[in-house]
Amino acid sequence: MLKKTVAEIKDRDIVEAVFLVKEKIVAMAKNGKPYLTLKLMDKTGEVDAKIWDNADQVGSLFDRNDFLAVKGKASVYLGKMQLIVSELKRVPEESVQLADFLPETASDIEAMVAQLHALVASLTDPDLARLLRSFFEDPELLAQYRTAPAAKGMHHVYLGGLLEHSLAVAKLVDAMVPLYQGLNRDLLVAGALLHDIGKVREMTYLRCFDYSDEGKLIGHITIGVEMLQERIARLPGFPVELAMLLKHMILSHHGQYEYGSPKRPKTLEATILNYLDDLDSKINGIRTHIRKEPDNPSRWTSYHRLYDRYFFKEKPPVEMGGEEPAEPAPLDGLEPSELMPETVPAPAAHAGEPQRPAPEKGRQEQRGGEQGRKSFSNNPFAILKK
Repeated sequence: MLKKTVAEIKDRDIVEAVFLVKEKIVAMAKNGKPYLTLKLMDKTGEVDAKIWDNADQVGSLFDRNDFLAVKGKASVYLGKMQLIVSELKRVPEESVQLADFLPETASDIEAMVAQLHALVASLTDPDLARLLRSFFEDPELLAQYRTAPAAKGMHHVYLGGLLEHSLAVAKLVDAMVPLYQGLNRDLLVAGALLHDIGKVREMTYLRCFDYSDEGKLIGHITIGVEMLQERIARLPGFPVELAMLLKHMILSHHGQYEYGSPKRPKTLEATILNYLDDLDSKINGIRTHIRKEPDNPSRWTSYHRLYDRYFFKEKPPVEMGGEEPAEPAPLDGLEPSELMPETVPAPAAHAGEPQRPAPEKGRQEQRGGEQGRKSFSNNPFAILKK
């Protein structure tokens, strides 16, 4: 039975299709023989693949970001689908449609752009309104903003993800502003729409999602502040303090120094933005993790390395399977802002929950002690410093 997309692949299928190579790793078996581990993708998802024979020779035929016509057999291993590749051939780029291979938001892009413009039009502060118009009435910038993913591997990892995430944070702002007197709604909306603006240059997304050189060397927070200053410099008479408050929101939206934040939130609006950004990121990240394992019969997901836990599935599967945990996913290639702190002790597993895999020794030291921001213990007031 031939399958054309990742989403259609079932256990024991014979698969023959074209995929984009997202990852390519040469590994060594216990017998000393090299083999290839691949991550293949199309717009419907990703699937792991193994090439056991002639790894050196076969690996020389293609590289990451190439398109491959693959033939192989599908099987479920530790709750995850994988392909054992028997044949492959590199496919010229001009013979494929790139849109068939990159994941994209399920939401209507044009409808989201209309919501974006409506939010800008709703601002009553004339200075913030003209600032946001200078961003989103720029055709080149808007094209990047509506296309970029929000991250490489943490949340909203698809085309349109940045726009979807930014709008969601802005909607959370409008949901909570009526609950608390005195909040600066316009400043919060501007912060929601601009806090990740630097990702249009931090990320590359015309092939497999990755970080640009600028993204790796500078990062989206600093890039975002630079972009903000460039726009403000073109707006005569823009209030100095308002510019400072908005810059502070971008600089502090990761919440803590150890989560990659140059500053901690020191205004009410910056604190709110930090929490709402984190909330929407986690909701999307957890939902994505649960949805990507349709073939896992357990009521528990595989172990999520970044969130440092398993997640319980509310809807029971038709057949209950064993609780054997899946292999932990490698962290290579993720930026520090997407890594989890490793200093938080793991809670004891409840009955029926899979045991957490033992942590890798020395990983934190290998990464220079850098820690990420997406821990569930994200609390700007955990340690008060003068």
